[in-house]
Amino acid sequence: MAEEGDYLKILDEALKERADWLEKSELPKLKDELRMYHTGFASLYNLYLKKGLIHEDPYKQEAKIAEIEVPSATGFSDAERMEQLTQRLANYDNQLDFLVNFYPFNADYLNLDRIKRILGLVRYIDWVNLSPDSQNPMTKAVAEMTNQIKLGTEPLTMSVISESLVHLSKSFTPIMGYLKALTDYRRELYKLELRDVTGGMSKSDAANANQIKKAFLQAKSGTPFYPDLAEEVIKEDTSPEGPTLRDDVLKKLKVADNKPKAAKVQISFKSILIEGIQTLGGTAQTFTDIAGKLDENETLLESKKKGFLQKLKKLLQQMLNKEPDPVIFNVEYMDPVKAVNVRERVNFSTFRGDLDRKIRTLAPMASRGSAASKLEAMQEEQLIGFLERNVRDIQTIHKTLTALDEFFKAEVDKEDRDKIKGIKPELATIKNAILRANSKRHEYSAQKEEEEQLKRLGVGPGPES
Repeated sequence: MAEEGDYLKILDEALKERADWLEKSELPKLKDELRMYHTGFASLYNLYLKKGLIHEDPYKQEAKIAEIEVPSATGFSDAERMEQLTQRLANYDNQLDFLVNFYPFNADYLNLDRIKRILGLVRYIDWVNLSPDSQNPMTKAVAEMTNQIKLGTEPLTMSVISESLVHLSKSFTPIMGYLKALTDYRRELYKLELRDVTGGMSKSDAANANQIKKAFLQAKSGTPFYPDLAEEVIKEDTSPEGPTLRDDVLKKLKVADNKPKAAKVQISFKSILIEGIQTLGGTAQTFTDIAGKLDENETLLESKKKGFLQKLKKLLQQMLNKEPDPVIFNVEYMDPVKAVNVRERVNFSTFRGDLDRKIRTLAPMASRGSAASKLEAMQEEQLIGFLERNVRDIQTIHKTLTALDEFFKAEVDKEDRDKIKGIKPELATIKNAILRANSKRHEYSAQKEEEEQLKRLGVGPGPES
C-alpha cells in the first residue's frame, strides 16, 4: 500500500485507466446490449399494437425527450388499463429509442444519476421473471398481454415472441454487469471529488458528514451530495481500517492485464451477416400486408375522386388493353438529416410494382433452404454489400410508405377516414428489422476489428479451412 500522501495520485491514475478501459471495452458492449434489449421490446410492442391489446398513442411521434425519464409504474384500475398501457409502453419505447440512438455513451457523461435512470429503464419490466402473478403492475400486465398473443398464434409470430423474450432476458445480466462496472468507477471518481473538498478542512470537520456536506455544496454548487459516499471517504481516510479499505478500492479499479488469447482456428463471421440478411427477409410478409392495405386505400381514394367520365375512360383502357394513366400522389415527409419537410411526387403504380418486386426478393432471404446455401457460398464482402444495399432499399421504401400513410389519412373525406387502413404497426415492425439488421452489421464490424487487432499483435487466427 502506498503512503498516505501518494494515495490520491495513485487513485487518480487508476481512475484514468479505468475510464479508458470503460470507453474502449465496456461501454460499446453496453450500448450493443441495450440496442438488442430495445429491439426485443420493440418487436413485442408492435405485436401488442397489431393484436389490439394497446392502442396507437397519437402523441408518440411528437414526444420530445431531453433526458431519460422512467415511465410511471404505479397500479391502475381495469377501466384505466388500455389508456395507461398505451401511454406507458409508447413512452417506454421512446425512452429506449432515445437511449440507444441519442444518448452519449462515455464515462464522463454517464454520471451516477444517469446510471440510475438507465437502471430504472432496464428494471421497468421484469423480463427474467415475466409472470401474471408479478407484484409489479407493469410486469403483470405485459405478461398477461404476452400470454394472450401466444394463443392461436401462427409459427412465425410465435418465433418473434420467443426470440424477443430470449433477447430481453439474456441481455439483462450483461447490462447489469456493465452498469455495475460503470457505477464502481463513478462512485470512486465522486469520492475523489469529495476529497478535493475535505483536503482543505480541519481533521475534525473532515470526519463529520454534515460538515462535509456544507463545504461540498458550497464548493460544488449544483452537484448532488451522496451521504453514503461521504461516509466511505471518512472511513477510508480516518478509521483504523482505512489502509485496507483503500487497498480494496485500488484492487477494484485495477484493469486486468488481458494477455492475447491463443490463436483461434476457423473463425468466420459470415453467420452474423447472414442473420442480418435473414432478419430483413422476415419483413416480406409485413410488406405483403402493407401492399394489401395500400391497394384498398388507393381504391377508396380514387373512387371518391373520380367522376363518371373518368371511370368510363378507365374501363375503356382496360377493354382496349391500354396502359391506364399513372396515379400520382403528392406526398410530404420529414428529411431526417436536414430536419425539413420534403415534398415528393410518387407514381403509385410504379411504386406498387417496385414493392411487389422487393417482396419477391425478400421472401427467399428468410428461408433456411437453398437461399441460405447461396448466402453461405458468398464471400463476406459480397454479404456486406448485399446487406447494406437491402437496408438502404428498405429504408427508402419505409420513408415513402410513411408519407403515403399520412397522405391517405389526410386526403380522404372525414366521413371515410375510419375506412382507411393504417400501417403504423407494420412500419414499426420494419423499422425494428432495419435496426436489428444494422446491429448485426455493427457486430460484424466489431468482430472484424478485434480480429485485426489480434493479427497486429501476432496472434491472429489461422486460415479458414
